[in-house]
Amino acid sequence: MKEQIRDFIKEEDGVGVIEIVLILVVLIGLVIIFKTNIKKLLDGIFEEINKQSKEVY
Repeated sequence: MKEQIRDFIKEEDGVGVIEIVLILVVLIGLVIIFKTNIKKLLDGIFEEINKQSKEVY
């Protein structure tokens, strides 16, 4: 029984979940901070795609 408790305490599966959650929080924070810059970049990309697609037709 004591060995099972020690093995449970030493198990590190939960650490991976915490790391993933922290990474997601940081990424979401960066998206919120740079939202306007990301929107400008994507608008420019899609505008260029529209221009070039009109040239193909």
